[in-house]
Amino acid sequence: MSRIDDLIAELAPNGVAYRAVGRATVVVPTARGIKREDYGEGSLIPVVDQGQSRIAGYTNDVTTSLPSGEYIVFGDHTRAIKWVDFEFAPGADGTKVLRAAENVVPKFAYYAISNLDIPSRGYNRHWTVVRDLRIPVPPLEVQREIVRILDQFTALEAELEAELEAELEARRRQYAHYRSELFQFGRDGSVEHLALRDFCDFKRGTAITAKEARPGAVPVVANGPVSTYSHDESNRDGGTVVVARSGAYAGLVSFWHGPIFLTDAFSIHPHSGVATPRYVFHLLQLQQGGMHDLKKGAGVPHVRVKEVEDRVVPLPPMPEQERIVEALDKFDALVNDLSVGLPAELAARRKQYEYYRDRLLTFEEAVA
Repeated sequence: MSRIDDLIAELAPNGVAYRAVGRATVVVPTARGIKREDYGEGSLIPVVDQGQSRIAGYTNDVTTSLPSGEYIVFGDHTRAIKWVDFEFAPGADGTKVLRAAENVVPKFAYYAISNLDIPSRGYNRHWTVVRDLRIPVPPLEVQREIVRILDQFTALEAELEAELEAELEARRRQYAHYRSELFQFGRDGSVEHLALRDFCDFKRGTAITAKEARPGAVPVVANGPVSTYSHDESNRDGGTVVVARSGAYAGLVSFWHGPIFLTDAFSIHPHSGVATPRYVFHLLQLQQGGMHDLKKGAGVPHVRVKEVEDRVVPLPPMPEQERIVEALDKFDALVNDLSVGLPAELAARRKQYEYYRDRLLTFEEAVA
């Protein structure tokens, strides 16, 4: 970073000015956003929303689009921060579009905001907090040099991550094949086949709204990504298989080791001594595509509990279940656990990048 040090010594020997994000950027007025249920109704204009994916869908509604430019998209609920340099339509609800203010290089503002430690407020809005957080605004030549370095670093990281992701995807395919092989039980009578209802109990979640949830230690498990919220201490479950009941994630199977609060989902509890939760979880993971095929409804798709209860599955003796679970848990950890294998390397790469970005964006502040 000697080039930057030289520039700072020459252009900002007394320190670097800091500005609140609300002064370093300008909020771009936008038309009504594209609703999630309308994503995909078109192919011309990318939809960028507050989700983690860079592009959430497409639309043909040109009245909602912003022209090609240099934008920072901030997820008011999610805290996701994206760089967008093409024509796009903002998603509805929580999509805040920003431009750089005068004397701020747009890409530098994006990197600086991405480097902020934004405290979580759950699903509440975050812009009221972020706009008051401060970022460094060094001289323009320094900003451009930092952008050049971080762009190069980002490109290298993207290339390395693409290689690791490709290898990880190969591992996932290998895992899926291996899992399928382990569950190859014929109908010759050597392994019993039963409906899930014959050896499992099903528990339906209690419907609550987002406003009824509140910060807490017990996650609410519903029909999408988990929220770190708890409604109350009732309706708890632990070590259970959970199936999302409706929405885009209908049929998604997950496993929970600790207490949870079920809302728009249902849990599956195998009878003790007959089957284990992990066996049922791995079995339904294998049949994930079939679970999605159970979705019904022209509006919001949903999975009926009864149809899952009626699902006929192989039920080998407990020792064989335990053998299958042990093998698949090891493979699952290798593929998915962030503490081992390729995912750990991906996480380490991202941490290395974040550390390097933080060093580049840390300056001695000028005394007012």
